Amino acid sequence: MKRSINPETVAVRVSKDALRNIRKGHPWVFENSVIFLSKDGSPGDIAVIFDEKKRFVAAGLFDPFSMIRIRILQFGKPAAIDESWFREKISNAFMTRENFIPQNTDGYRLIYGENDGLPGLIIDVYGGSSVIKIYSLCWIPYLEMLSGLLVEILNSKRVVLRMSEQCSKNKEHLKDFEDGMVLSGEKPDVPVIFSENGIFFESDIERGQKTGFFLDQRDNRSRVEKLADKKKVLNVFSYSGGFSLYAARGGAESVTNIDISSYAVEAVSRNIALNVNNPKISSCRYVNLTGDAFETMEMLIRKGEKFGMVIIDPPSFAKSEKHRKNALNAYAKLARLGFKLVEKESVFVMASCSSRITVEEFSELIVQTAKKEKKNIALTEVTGHPSDHPVKIPEGRYLKCVFARVLS
Repeated sequence: MKRSINPETVAVRVSKDALRNIRKGHPWVFENSVIFLSKDGSPGDIAVIFDEKKRFVAAGLFDPFSMIRIRILQFGKPAAIDESWFREKISNAFMTRENFIPQNTDGYRLIYGENDGLPGLIIDVYGGSSVIKIYSLCWIPYLEMLSGLLVEILNSKRVVLRMSEQCSKNKEHLKDFEDGMVLSGEKPDVPVIFSENGIFFESDIERGQKTGFFLDQRDNRSRVEKLADKKKVLNVFSYSGGFSLYAARGGAESVTNIDISSYAVEAVSRNIALNVNNPKISSCRYVNLTGDAFETMEMLIRKGEKFGMVIIDPPSFAKSEKHRKNALNAYAKLARLGFKLVEKESVFVMASCSSRITVEEFSELIVQTAKKEKKNIALTEVTGHPSDHPVKIPEGRYLKCVFARVLS
């Protein structure tokens, strides 16, 4: 079935610097780079960018309410931005993922925004459910079409919409769409269940963080599994226990989880129950602590607790450039507390999901914090994104995870 979009078209001229960046393949045009509009555009209109000689340069989606005024879809030569165009994009992304998603895994990222040529759009898959998350109102006119394509291409039994906080605030332009609504299929009675490397997890696709789960840490969870044998493990910012269950399957003696959300901590227990047929996961000893991570780690230090593996996976502390200094201080404090909790001959794992903190400064922060705590460490690996989170523009690179051995 052909789904009509019918966007308006806006002719656009941009500054020379913006033109140069577009021709290099960068997909964003900021509001201060727009020097001419043929008319006032609405969210989702097709912005066609021409150079000073009226030659086609690029076309993208217009958003008059965002600092990123145009998100570019098509570079270099004109094309009809219609359902066939989107079908090809999604089909190509799906075929690519089929080549590298691990066996026994039906939870993965299908579309990673700019890095898959669809700026401001995320699509995650959890078994038979797909989740569309938008970061710009420009995607509102395309939601029904995208939902239909996911049913067509992936045979999705359910499609759920999630929105960034900024999108949710602009209610007058949402056209009755809202965060967490079901676009296609039946509303889930409970969180949906999916498999990752043979471990079952639930994902609250209507209310959970991101789209319901942290799919980007899949490969790092596998690394933890290989290092956890016979260790007493601490998982800080545990959320629903992704790292915890991998550590348990890897032979961990016990796992202590810390998260400020009681809902997340309760989800750990539910995920353990989903894997009752795995003897290592079901027989592992779990301690679930609900509370502030900093305060709870300090409490464990006062009690004299020590762990053979400490995993710290905090939220992004630097959502803008002005938060960088505070973020680095928070990471340093977490690392300091973590090093106080490790025993000799242990494993230390810490991640950052802030794109404003470079991998070099994050790694150096951990090395220097270890020195201050008089810990002799060896960095064994510094990892980035899994294969279903490809990085094609610098701004798409946010995840870094440091693995270190704490030596005696």
